[in-house]
Amino acid sequence: MIPPIEIKMGIELYVTHADGIGGVLRQEPEDFVVREITNREEGDSGKYLVLEMTKTNWDMHHLIRDISRKLGISQKRIGFAGTKDKRAKTTQKISIYDVSEKEIEDFYLKDVQLKVIGRSSRSLGLGDLYGNEFAITIRDIDLKPIELEKALREITKEIVALGGVPNFFGIQRFGAIRPVTHMVGEQLLKGDFEKAALVYIAQSFPDEPDDVREARDYVWETRDFAEGLKIYPLRLRYERAMMHYLVENPGDFSGSFSVLSENISKMFIHAYQSYIFNRIICKRIESRLPLDKAQKGDIICFKNKEGLPDVTKMQKASEENIDGMNNLLRRRRAFITAPLVGYSTEFASDVPGNLEKEIFNETGMPQENFQMTQLPMLASKGLRREMLLYCEPKYETGEDDQNPGKSKTTLTFSLPKGSYATTVLREYMKTEPLKMS
Repeated sequence: MIPPIEIKMGIELYVTHADGIGGVLRQEPEDFVVREITNREEGDSGKYLVLEMTKTNWDMHHLIRDISRKLGISQKRIGFAGTKDKRAKTTQKISIYDVSEKEIEDFYLKDVQLKVIGRSSRSLGLGDLYGNEFAITIRDIDLKPIELEKALREITKEIVALGGVPNFFGIQRFGAIRPVTHMVGEQLLKGDFEKAALVYIAQSFPDEPDDVREARDYVWETRDFAEGLKIYPLRLRYERAMMHYLVENPGDFSGSFSVLSENISKMFIHAYQSYIFNRIICKRIESRLPLDKAQKGDIICFKNKEGLPDVTKMQKASEENIDGMNNLLRRRRAFITAPLVGYSTEFASDVPGNLEKEIFNETGMPQENFQMTQLPMLASKGLRREMLLYCEPKYETGEDDQNPGKSKTTLTFSLPKGSYATTVLREYMKTEPLKMS
């Protein structure tokens, strides 16, 4: 049975049929190990000192702030290729402009290690990586070792036969405890800024703390933002900022989003696009169309020199070229795509295109709404994304030393940048997303 919270995110099925193993993630930060796969080679000259940073149980943005304070420099001088999970042990490159090796030798922060690996004339930036390697331990499994081994073998066999797992956008995209991000995006796209603001500020969810849920429910029922500022916990700073704006500018709900960064506001639109994308993948699987074999009308993208999907280079499958396309797909040099719908999205044609359009038309959202004429900075032309996430997980099992009488397993696999480890883990665990967050 698919957890209801996943259905709200457009994830309506599993592709593996074996029973899940259950269990819990992240009982310890060291249970979730991530190592960045870099696409850069560093030299021995340049103004940027390049470091390998290993952090345990640190939020990336808080860590960058504390590193800058320790070194007495601006945060803008620190570059990195991607944010990593907080409750985890993660290793990645960072670059720091105009610091010496000596300053790093003297540097100390708890649960942070910095190792100098070279210099560069170029800062690290978002996207300067191929992907990530994961070693993830699932604990508290109610299966005996021999039963666990059998379940893992069956699920892994199915994943390998499929060539991977559906490239769903995971719970991080929508909110683990409070998956409202795409709901806000939907109302923004409809032009209902009041509903969008109220959903973000005040729609509550059962797994939130009691004080938060009660405060949200009060504002949802009363629209009393002044009182909301008195009762909302200080940690809800974005909601409080929007309410403060609405107290000073009554009724200006579109303006209330101006207090958020442009990146946060764009996240709402992107999450709604992700919701539709997830549903399109599910519809394709339900219609028994494979994710790794092209049909006439499919839009295919190709591998770039880094081995990653290049959605700037696409071609539609036709009767004339489909055999060649499928040869490339078998060799994993090409990928079948689905749309992240925007105002200039090109849908596939024939049967795949009919599926895409059916799901999009069910939303009732006109495509031109993605131009966001009232908030043009949030406009999205759309793009396409590969539907299948290639991976070949490996596993080890054992007794869970932290939970007597229970079993554990450690899964290892690599994923390209922009994909979610939870899309792999959910096929093994088949449990509530909160147990994977």
